[in-house]
This record gives sequence, C-alpha cells and structure tokens, in this order.
Amino acid sequence: MFSYKDWSELLEIASAKNEPPFLLILDGIEDPHNFGAILRTAEAAGIHGVIIRKNRQVQVNDTVMRISTGAAQNVPVALVPNIAEAISNLKKEGIVVIGVEIDGKRLYNEVDLGRPLALVVGSEGSGLSRLVKERCDELVRLPMRGKTNSLNASVANGIVLYEVLRQRSQAKGR
Repeated sequence: MFSYKDWSELLEIASAKNEPPFLLILDGIEDPHNFGAILRTAEAAGIHGVIIRKNRQVQVNDTVMRISTGAAQNVPVALVPNIAEAISNLKKEGIVVIGVEIDGKRLYNEVDLGRPLALVVGSEGSGLSRLVKERCDELVRLPMRGKTNSLNASVANGIVLYEVLRQRSQAKGR
C-alpha cells in the first residue's frame, strides 16, 4: 500500500532542502499511464511533491508504479479531499499557484517560475475544473500551432516542469 503525505509535509521537504517550494497539483488525472508518466517527469525535475484529490482521480496503484519506473516511490504524494481548498491553503503559505490551461493569458515561459510555486495540470478530457481555475493566481498556456487543440497532460506537464528548472538554474547562474 502506498503511503501518502499531508500537503504541509511537502513544504517541509522544500524547506529542508533550502529551496523555494516546487509543487505539482493534479486536478482529476484519471489515466494511470498519464499519472505514472507525470510522476516520472516530476521526480526527474526535482519536484518537492505532488498533490492529488481523494476522489475522481487515479490513485497511486500498481500500474502507476510500473509506468513511473520507480519514481512514484521517490515522489511524495499528498492526498487531499478538495483541490480548490488545497490551493487556498498553499496561497496562505506564500505559494504562487499557476494553472496550465489552453485559455491561459500568457505563455508558460513568460511568467516567473522561480518563486515558491505550485503548478496545476488538469484532467485529460476537461482540463482544470472551474473552481480550480478561479483559485489559481494565473493561467498559462502552451503555444499550439497545429490543428490539435491540446497536448496530453503528461506532455504538457513535462514542458512546464522543465521550464521551471530552466528558469531556476538561470537564476542560480548555472
């Protein structure tokens, strides 16, 4: 059985590393293959933790573990009853919450991602829920040039996570 964390423990992990928090919130990811791929990328990007909801969201299961190629064992995952409420709690702790959504005002690489940050990625079919969108400090989008109107959640997640790494490494002069 997978051992979930409390969301506040994710902030303690960042503090222990003396790093600005770098969290990922998943709003309704249902496909265990997507979730496993997201965890694999999140672990490689050095995320401090992932927040998921208890219901209407795939949990860490055998498929997720297998697809993540072990990353699920190294990424702290917090289980919360309500994503919108978790976002409000994070904002009270000084975390900027950026949602990745097709109707975002700015491109993902036009915002400062070096701050204490929680990125929010929505479900495969409907993206971010209305209340979650409303609670985000800002919505950003990925540029889309073809006829396809959206990317797979794990692909979009990977692009934005690595933009966070790029910005943070530039800020450190590396």
